Amino acid sequence: MATGGKSKSGPSKPQRTASSQRWLKRQHSDPFVAEARDKGYRSRAAFKLIEIDDKFRLLMGGKAILDLGAAPGGWSQIAALRVKAGEPRGGIVVAADLTPIDPIGGVTDLVMDLHDAKSTAVLRKHLPEGADVVLSDMAPQATGHRSVDFLRSAALAESAFATAEDVLKPGGAFVVKVMRSGADVDLEKDLKRKFREVKAFKPKSSRQDSAEMYLVARGYRPVSGEPAT
Repeated sequence: MATGGKSKSGPSKPQRTASSQRWLKRQHSDPFVAEARDKGYRSRAAFKLIEIDDKFRLLMGGKAILDLGAAPGGWSQIAALRVKAGEPRGGIVVAADLTPIDPIGGVTDLVMDLHDAKSTAVLRKHLPEGADVVLSDMAPQATGHRSVDFLRSAALAESAFATAEDVLKPGGAFVVKVMRSGADVDLEKDLKRKFREVKAFKPKSSRQDSAEMYLVARGYRPVSGEPAT
């Protein structure tokens, strides 16, 4: 019988919200989460880049890659393997994020804010000949308000595109995550003016209940040309 005073079992743990409980359940049942753990990938997102590259053949040996919003490093891992970063005549991978990532062989990790006025100069220092491919899997912190989250995602995608224009070589490629909501339409139009080809792609490893897709743009033209079809 309780007699008052503090419980000897210590303070009670905070209750998980319904959304966090759903997230945990989904994580435990997700085969890509388990496979990522088995293969030593930083995140299940690694499989998305594998699927994108298997289809579009962007990450070839010797290429220079910029990975925006890189943390925790799943995409940088795959990029480093595929361009043979750190090997003789291999490529280079530069990872940029507000959050540092644990070291990955052949990857240069930059902790930076893309909105900082000095960010372009820093990126060009590490990519002196420019980037062959710019990758962005950036996503905003979810607010729980779908329309707000879609607008924030669109803003991040636009920011990634602005950075890509600063560092991409002519003929280069850009991969960016978008949320199919209508807010991404202007970005797709802009990409079609600057790239030879723009395709929308949803990897099988992307959760089917997610609105996320990837725009894969190839054949960068620094001077605006005719819209891609």
